Amino acid sequence: MLDVGGAERTARKRKQTTQAARAVAAARGGNDRRNVIIGVVIVVVMAVAVIGGVLYTRNNSTSGGAGDIPVTTAHAQYPTKVEDDGTVVAGNDAAKVTVDVYEDFLCPACGSFEKIYGEQVEKAVADGKIKVRYHILNLLDRYSNPAGYSLEAANAAIAAASTGKFPDFHASLFANQPKEGGKGYTQDQLVKLGQAVGISGGDFEAAVRGGKYNEQIKKQLDAASNNPALQRESAQGKSFGTPTITVNGTMIDLQDGDWLKKAIEQSGQG
Repeated sequence: MLDVGGAERTARKRKQTTQAARAVAAARGGNDRRNVIIGVVIVVVMAVAVIGGVLYTRNNSTSGGAGDIPVTTAHAQYPTKVEDDGTVVAGNDAAKVTVDVYEDFLCPACGSFEKIYGEQVEKAVADGKIKVRYHILNLLDRYSNPAGYSLEAANAAIAAASTGKFPDFHASLFANQPKEGGKGYTQDQLVKLGQAVGISGGDFEAAVRGGKYNEQIKKQLDAASNNPALQRESAQGKSFGTPTITVNGTMIDLQDGDWLKKAIEQSGQG
């Protein structure tokens, strides 16, 4: 017997996912702050409709401040290494699909991207279907109070990647993302999060407190901001913004909710 109700629910969910993806794309545009704010409101509404109460709780925003950062377990575990320029490489080097993710831990649209696509990306990495190169930037450094949270969080995440504990650290920072314009997490809180996800020894703490990767992060932001291949049209002209995603070197359109599925299929891994 044909399950008409099931087909309708599937079509409805697919339509909502596409609408949410379009909202993310609208929110990520360069330096146009007004468009970002409007887009983020749309993203939150659509993401709740698409993903439901469980993931809403997973990504519930916080204002930073006192207290430990709750640990959020990634949907899948995968190996990571840190390149000399600070890029975090996740997955198997032999994967046929390379996804570059440019993001900022304070960026609301990046948080929405992770809410919508994080599980798909993590599982595809763990399955060996894709390799992800995370370029963790400090684009919104001045939008925390006090300024500088984007850089602190990026440095800590790269330090966590060097210990092999990146998946849960990355997931936790986005799941408990501070509000843009509010107080970010402190070095003490970032160190405690590292310990909570299983990082031991003093090297991680030293890297967090000493800003080990700060210069690499700043250079990556400068390179991305001045790369024409990573710029999109916005109300203020062409500019770089987060999140920006490329597949095998080509920037993808986040209005296409099936971008990852298509990339995997086109690589012959269906």
